Amino acid sequence: MVVFGWLLLCASVLSYMLNDKNPSDRGRVLHSIMFSWLILSRNLLLAYQSFGVVYGDLSTSPLYVYTNTFAGKMRKHQTEEVIFGAFSLIFWTFTLIPLIKYICILLSADDNGEGGTFALYSLLCRHAKFSLLPNQQAADEELSAYKYGPSTQAIASSPLKRFLEKHRRLRTALLVVVLFGACMVIGDGVLTPAISVLSAVSGLQVADNKLTKGELVLLACVILVGLFALQHCGTHKVAFMFAPIVIIWLVSILCIGLYNIIHWNPKIVHALSPHYIIKFFSQTGKDGWISLGGVLLSITGTEAMFADLGHFTALSIRLAFALAIYPCLVVQYMGQAAFLSKNLNSMSNSFYDSIPDRVFWPVCVIATLAAIVGSQAVITATFSIVKQCHALGCFPRVKVVHTSKHIYGQIYIPEINWILMVLTLAVTVGFRDTTFIGNAYGVQLHKLARSSLFTACCLLISLPGDSILNFLVNVRQFSWGVILGPKVAAQVSLQGLACMTVMFITTFLMALVIIFVWQKSVILAACFLLFFWFIEGVYLSAALMKVPQGGWAPLVLSAIFMLIMYIWHYGTRKKYNFDLHNKVSLKWLLGLGPSLGIVRVPGIGLIYSELATGVPAIFSHFVTNLPAFHKVLVFVCVKSVPVPYVSPEERFLIGRVCPRPYRMYRCIVRYGYKDIQRDDGNFENKLIQSIAEFIQMEAVEPQFSSSESPSLDGRMAVMSINPVQSSLSLMVSEQEILSIDESIQSSRSLTLQSLRSAYDDENPQIRRRHVRFQLPPNPGMDPSVREELMDLIQAKEAGVAYIMGHSYVKARRTSSFLKKLAIDIGYSFLRKNCRGPAVALNIPHISLIEVGMIYYV
Repeated sequence: MVVFGWLLLCASVLSYMLNDKNPSDRGRVLHSIMFSWLILSRNLLLAYQSFGVVYGDLSTSPLYVYTNTFAGKMRKHQTEEVIFGAFSLIFWTFTLIPLIKYICILLSADDNGEGGTFALYSLLCRHAKFSLLPNQQAADEELSAYKYGPSTQAIASSPLKRFLEKHRRLRTALLVVVLFGACMVIGDGVLTPAISVLSAVSGLQVADNKLTKGELVLLACVILVGLFALQHCGTHKVAFMFAPIVIIWLVSILCIGLYNIIHWNPKIVHALSPHYIIKFFSQTGKDGWISLGGVLLSITGTEAMFADLGHFTALSIRLAFALAIYPCLVVQYMGQAAFLSKNLNSMSNSFYDSIPDRVFWPVCVIATLAAIVGSQAVITATFSIVKQCHALGCFPRVKVVHTSKHIYGQIYIPEINWILMVLTLAVTVGFRDTTFIGNAYGVQLHKLARSSLFTACCLLISLPGDSILNFLVNVRQFSWGVILGPKVAAQVSLQGLACMTVMFITTFLMALVIIFVWQKSVILAACFLLFFWFIEGVYLSAALMKVPQGGWAPLVLSAIFMLIMYIWHYGTRKKYNFDLHNKVSLKWLLGLGPSLGIVRVPGIGLIYSELATGVPAIFSHFVTNLPAFHKVLVFVCVKSVPVPYVSPEERFLIGRVCPRPYRMYRCIVRYGYKDIQRDDGNFENKLIQSIAEFIQMEAVEPQFSSSESPSLDGRMAVMSINPVQSSLSLMVSEQEILSIDESIQSSRSLTLQSLRSAYDDENPQIRRRHVRFQLPPNPGMDPSVREELMDLIQAKEAGVAYIMGHSYVKARRTSSFLKKLAIDIGYSFLRKNCRGPAVALNIPHISLIEVGMIYYV
């Protein structure tokens, strides 16, 4: 791909240089071509990385698809025509769902580069009032990242839109559906590594009777710990480590497929016709319908292409799939079918028997490594899903580490990584046996296939030299004959059920996106929905037939994660509604006067609240219990908006609370669900500059002042602040802190100076540069504006205090039992065991004041 791109670039440049005589035009075209090549080369690099993250599970599906398809009662239908029909089913399933639905359609519905079910839900919340958390503002719709697709005015009168917005239960049901789809992926993320590694080492016990079951479990746990320990390296490094393995694997199966087509049965190309599907079902009947659970395994891992989109780009995912994944897998499935049509007795071990003897062992080693890489896609997808859930108020606060400076979607979440590891280890130790865990997972032919490969590699390394020849003679028969028995081959992995459930939900959400976001006709959306729901519904029904045989573990895990998400969202919504209905009356506040009825001490008080409008109840609680308050008050609301990112120029929304003499302001800090909330030590300075800009702008544009309507909050405006000397009102000077005395000289309290000095001695790493603000010489400045700016500068020099509510949320006594259980036990437990709001907001502890409050919701 890279060589072809370079040749195309050189040919284009040479052709233009020879034919064009205008040097300036030549320069512009050269610049355009170089810029296009940079974009292409970047996407080619990301496409290369995607092999190691996205396509591990999808590319290893040829190991087990045919064996699962022709298991059980399908053994009596092993004829050439039925095999041709099975390949035709696989080909059209692989073409319609991964290629057409995901590559051509779903990847075009990304939310500014982010994918997954929550990205679709975020788009819907922006174009219709589907969100259950009432903190949306009209100013959010003016964000540049908020605007997606055509104007929403065209669907303002849509009857379907009004119907869904009117019924709260329908919006709640939509959220539950989205959570369920996300949790099925997370639940799969627990079981996929467990069964992959445990089944991999299980074959060692058969080869060496000295190994006990406990030793095998210990070995599996060590491998699992190593796999999860690699995650902190980030998607970029992990992808570079794993990508060559998958690429070599794809080249291998492509060559094997071509060999089998030419050598065994070239007529297999006729099976590309869907006519063979009709023949397949006419000969197999109900048995053929049940066998769709095996065909379904050919597309497991497809959802990772969309869920992991934030780690890459849509173009890179499309390039990798169209140029490598699709042709290699189609040729491999075609080659296996050609081999099976002439070797019906090899059905129980189709892939490995189809490998030519000369290359059997190299392919075994590559297949082993590729199968282990298969767990990476679901782990990475879990990180993306949890980040989106957290930003949209559906998951407890966690630490999100962005591992790439260029691709903001490449993240690592330590808490989730270690929770997944602990749950995976618990499943491994708890089941201890691949038979039990296979029943829990639904079935594990493909996982046990991985086990035999891993066993082969381990034994090759461990055996002495004189035993290797005997091992090579016997292990092939041992691996595929003993481990892959008829009982295992008769089962279908529940991974297919989880995969198809997520696809089913994604199709439904995509149909809504077609109507509300793309603003296409309802008929077109209905056609899309019915077409893919018919296909996925048939496969889902076949997969559900296997659930009674086992499979409670992933369903229970998904239910637990969904319960956690819904309880957190429910408690957050109830707490916000309590704040909303218990806001401080501005009439009461105005009645206190500019002094608020108490002493106004020097300094700035930043009062943190989730409210985007009004004065929170925590303020009245603070005022009535303390005899003093800061001279400048700023009500700060840090909120997530349903967009992937918010540009720094649009982050701060500044307004005034009460008339000018009160010195009370409001600041809304907006973040998207892909934004990096770095603690760069510059938040206070940006906030002061933003307020100063607002004061200056308010004097020029009086419509932003609230003095004429003192009963309401003033209008808010977006304040853009650049890092260096951008303020029209203040002069900024920076100097590095050289000593502790200089860092605390602005404090007027000797006690506070001593406390800060001791704190800095214990925490020298938190020292930051000192920024001073000064008023520029401007004789024409309004005296009242100059006075207010001077008060702001002096308050900043006096120090900044952060005031937050230490809330206890409890259900009312009249609440139902379920509500008390959810709030008093579930939500309280989650709040106590997640990251505190002060830690999540990077608030320095030395300046933090917490006000205790009880919320009866």
